[in-house]
Amino acid sequence: MSKHRSIDDSIEAERYELLAEPGYLFNFELERRDFFKLLGGGLVLVLTFDAFAAQESGGQAGESGRRRSGGASTPKDIGGWLHIAEDGSINVLTGKVEFGQNIRTSLAQAVAEELRVPIASVRLTMGDTDLTPFDMGTFGSRTTPTMAPLLRKAAAAAREVLIDLAATDLKADRAQLTVKDGMVIDARSKQSVAFGKLTKGQKLLKVIPDSIAITPASEWTIAGKSVSKVNGRDFVTGKHRYTCDLKLPDMLFGKVVRPSAFGASLAVVDSRDVERMPGVKIVRDGNFIGVAAPDQHTATLAADSIKANWRSEQQPSGKELFDYLRKQATEAQPANPRGSIAEGLAQADKKLEQTYTVAYIAHAPLEPRAAVAQWTGGKLTVWTGTQRPFGVRTELAEAFRIPEERVRVIVPDTGSGYGGKHTGEAAVEAARLAQAAGKPVKLVWTREEEFTWAYFRPAGVIDVASGVRNDGMITAWEFHNYNSGGSGIGHRYDIANQKIVVHQSKSPLRQGSYRGLAATANHFARETHLDELARAVKMDPLEFRLKNLKDERQSAVLNAAAKAFGWGKAKSSGSGYGIAAGFEKGGYVATCAEVSVDRATGKVKLVRVVEAFECGAVVNPDQLKNQIEGSIVMAIGGALFEAMDFDNGKIVNGRFSRYRVPRFSDVPIIEAVLVDRKDLPSAGAGETPIVGLAPAVGNAIFDATGIRLRSLPMAPNALKG
Repeated sequence: MSKHRSIDDSIEAERYELLAEPGYLFNFELERRDFFKLLGGGLVLVLTFDAFAAQESGGQAGESGRRRSGGASTPKDIGGWLHIAEDGSINVLTGKVEFGQNIRTSLAQAVAEELRVPIASVRLTMGDTDLTPFDMGTFGSRTTPTMAPLLRKAAAAAREVLIDLAATDLKADRAQLTVKDGMVIDARSKQSVAFGKLTKGQKLLKVIPDSIAITPASEWTIAGKSVSKVNGRDFVTGKHRYTCDLKLPDMLFGKVVRPSAFGASLAVVDSRDVERMPGVKIVRDGNFIGVAAPDQHTATLAADSIKANWRSEQQPSGKELFDYLRKQATEAQPANPRGSIAEGLAQADKKLEQTYTVAYIAHAPLEPRAAVAQWTGGKLTVWTGTQRPFGVRTELAEAFRIPEERVRVIVPDTGSGYGGKHTGEAAVEAARLAQAAGKPVKLVWTREEEFTWAYFRPAGVIDVASGVRNDGMITAWEFHNYNSGGSGIGHRYDIANQKIVVHQSKSPLRQGSYRGLAATANHFARETHLDELARAVKMDPLEFRLKNLKDERQSAVLNAAAKAFGWGKAKSSGSGYGIAAGFEKGGYVATCAEVSVDRATGKVKLVRVVEAFECGAVVNPDQLKNQIEGSIVMAIGGALFEAMDFDNGKIVNGRFSRYRVPRFSDVPIIEAVLVDRKDLPSAGAGETPIVGLAPAVGNAIFDATGIRLRSLPMAPNALKG
């Protein structure tokens, strides 16, 4: 796959996994006989590797609005988004997927609001490339600001069509008709007619008017309220089936023999011991070698019994990482520079230069990658947990050199992804084994595979140089990020002279999207540096931030968090308070943290976190608090102890016994403060709440100890000053 493909401007540049070569090792030297047997004859379409750019940017589509190779289109008719059955049940179609962020509930609320029906009447079909409209993926906090309005408009248009149909059916004055609980009611005659009777279960083909009005947030009755997870009981009782729970007739179990190091090539293979195992199919394809067997134990035993020798080159280690990233960095131009750094520094009473670093960290999802693949009549169907079902469909079509119309990807509700499941490694591996075995194959990655062969949150080096007057006004701001990316690098502080530059670099590890992307790294460096400037001019960190802000929304969350936290109150010995603020993806956040530090052992204890968040009109208060609290807990790991350790192309700590994630004992008292702005459009909330924790904790550690920590994680082995 080309390393230099173009990408839609709306997709952040540090989604490196979308531009990199595949994470799997297929050269796919399919024999001609097997290839055409697989296809079952017919036309062969070879996709170019520029398909991703076309797919993400949109292009031509069939009349139905379904995506065709090389492009995408949003359905224009109501029936492309929802269907009302004769029994009145409402099925909503969306290419988005459910990964625990609970959009299945929030999108159901949006549709129920516009159709004036109970939320229990609404069911969502999600992430099925044969059934749902094309969608570029569930990432970037896009569902609430982009998908929800689309579904609202479709539902509002359906409501108006139902009123039109009812006016005819009831021979009533349209102006006298209202919609409630799945019925259209004539206020004058008190007659009513059910939605299902009006539609007769047929597709609503009317085009959605651009001017269709949707219900303003100030008038919401279903949205804006706390609604429990619509299918939460299925998860609690075990009724829900994840990909790893699926079973198909005659299904085999797959296992891949992994290389000895990143970038290794297969030299010699001895599989004679495995060839004698009954029911085991060995697949060798370029650098790929795997097995399919009647059960998981046999598959694992067979893979472990294959003797493979690999060739690899010398690679960097974690000890030299940050120097390596600097040396490998490219020159870059600043984005939207303002004023003159030289003049700003000349105006400053104090100047400061510091460097901050962030380590690679793993996503560590609850559910590792998994896929079930089945070939039937020349068509491939794959069930897998991916955030990009249509993207993975393209990957599969490219890998097997078949038309996308012969590939179906279905995504069961999945046990988390955090940006780590954008690519289709497990899907392609399972499909290759299934193709060779002639039977369905399930392949589930182990935890060690997930830690090693998935991509990581990018590491980075950030240099900041600044100037400040004694009255607290920042006069100069120069910010250079090496490798981790540009998300969240912009800010809301009013600084006349600034220069912000993102430098791409060559990463020694496979890297890509992570919850919040580079926003955590950039907020950590910026908000830590701001704290250092405030201390330099002997100003309260909250007062210092407010003095340099003109953005009322940023100031509002700062004041809300500080008030709830009790900023400025007396502290006990060994305790410290820290504060940080930020903006990303349409949301504003401010975080206050209290820590205690045992100076004898250096142990850092996070005592309390208060976070204020504003993302426009709140759709579901309880679920939004869940997002905030989950983000804070996840952020604790990257702030204090999570880091990948690697040496010469090998991961050293690729299991939970060696990779420290937050534990129950690490979780502080958490208070989420919702700043509900019903006068503003709703923004996404899955990422931005994660960015404030690390700098707030680092600033609190300094407040408690006088020791400034400028590297993430800050205290992997307790505080060492």
